[in-house]
Amino acid sequence: MTTRRHCVQQLSATAGITLAASFGVGGAASCAPAAKPAAKPGAGWRMPDEHLPQARVFVSYAAAPAVWEDIAEDVNETIAELARTIAEFQPVTVLCRPDQAAEAKEACGEKNTTYLTLPLDDVWVRDYGGVFVERDGKLGLVDFNFNGWGGKQSAARDGRAAKVLSETLGVDYIQSRLTGEGGGLEVDGHGTAILTESCWVNDNRNPGLTRDAIEAELKTLLGLRKIIWLPGIKDMDITDAHVDFYARFVTPGVVIANLDNDPQSYDHAVTRRHLEILKAATDADGRPLEVHTLPPPLKPRRSVFRQRNPDFAAGYINYLPINGAVIAPEFGDAAADGYCKDLLTRLYPGREVVQIDIDPIAAGGGGIHCVSKNMVRAG
Repeated sequence: MTTRRHCVQQLSATAGITLAASFGVGGAASCAPAAKPAAKPGAGWRMPDEHLPQARVFVSYAAAPAVWEDIAEDVNETIAELARTIAEFQPVTVLCRPDQAAEAKEACGEKNTTYLTLPLDDVWVRDYGGVFVERDGKLGLVDFNFNGWGGKQSAARDGRAAKVLSETLGVDYIQSRLTGEGGGLEVDGHGTAILTESCWVNDNRNPGLTRDAIEAELKTLLGLRKIIWLPGIKDMDITDAHVDFYARFVTPGVVIANLDNDPQSYDHAVTRRHLEILKAATDADGRPLEVHTLPPPLKPRRSVFRQRNPDFAAGYINYLPINGAVIAPEFGDAAADGYCKDLLTRLYPGREVVQIDIDPIAAGGGGIHCVSKNMVRAG
């Protein structure tokens, strides 16, 4: 099976965009408006925290044999289950290729669900779909020029998805001079971010740019006042250690950190170093962080997706908060699954914690957060 660690060769995008359903910002339906000119960066834009009320979540029903070989169907079935689960709580928009639209609709259903067809390479909409920002009750979308995680995978189609989304939604389009991915950003919505140096300060994305230069751009684009830098680790997974597999804000001042307890894992040492940094850190308002740990499972189920697959990403921390719920993985380790559910239930009071089997997605080195993209409710 080809995994995210491997390069794939795909045809360049030539097809146009077809709207399978129209939708608007803040619940007002509309046809796709004309493209807005790129908005000026900075000037009060702010990237909101994911715990805030959401307008919708995007997922991509776009796994193809060119990337996923014989498990493409399993990946799409898992994404369809995720879409149906989200739709029980809030709207979801499914992105899919024109030739997969009928299949996607049958699999994902109609409840609380709309569809947008466009050329796509893969399923990782968190990374290529841009980042929503808010200013005075209006939304913008920052495009970080997705390049396939530093040229590791073909991304000609996915690299255009953020621009298409901004045009379709009628929100301001903001193009960064940086290259990066949504999964590489974790913010508290009040001026603090957690990032990994291995991802952002990397010549495969931002050659010649110093950490200070990258930090200055991100502060301007996302309304940040302080960035907590974790070292991460390069070249061990295709993302060069996205932060959403290492540290997540629950609310301002409260963080969940991945703590890998397998001594044979390359993450064993780095997650301990991250924990030290987070426990010693303060946020943009000078508050020490309250840090909780969420270890991966030590005894996940035996499955065909895990066998002989060094890229299998068995991490609970890649969960997705939505309106009224938190969607998290389960890996067949009763003790670890239960600990994950208990911790998230405690830290997200009033929300139902729903766990689903994501082994096919994990086989590609990602998780629930990686294959989804939240859109904050405007206003």
